[in-house]
Amino acid sequence: MNGLLAGFRKNRTKIWVGAVTLLLVFYLVVSFQRSLLLLADSNLTAKAIGAAYLVLPIVGAWALIRELMFGARTEQMAKVLEAEGGLPVDELPRTPGGRIVRAAADAEFEKYRIEAESAPDDWRSWFRLSCAYDAAGDRKRARASMRDAVRLFTAAS
Repeated sequence: MNGLLAGFRKNRTKIWVGAVTLLLVFYLVVSFQRSLLLLADSNLTAKAIGAAYLVLPIVGAWALIRELMFGARTEQMAKVLEAEGGLPVDELPRTPGGRIVRAAADAEFEKYRIEAESAPDDWRSWFRLSCAYDAAGDRKRARASMRDAVRLFTAAS
């Protein structure tokens, strides 16, 4: 039982991603099926709604595939950095609630920003900068930096 619980804890994020992915795939299949039913209707308005409704599963499938590929590349990069000993170490002080102290994260961020500016073509520096943005609470820039890291990593592979 302890082994099962430990396996769950270790793969908690993957399990949730899998569950959400299954729900989204179910929704996309049902949406696609409903759009086909509307397209088969003799009413012109129903056909128009069916055609418009057909866009949802197409865009949803594209977004799902894109995000899963992004996650897989991010995990692949993290494994490479871990093997090289280049993952950023999380030693930032935390509040009693477990959140990272913002001032400490901002100070640590400068180190990674300078590293990324001095090596703009190195995916490793963009990966670490993304982690620093995330620690500082700037999720939008963290995601943009990680997308840059993925682009550079893919180009280097």
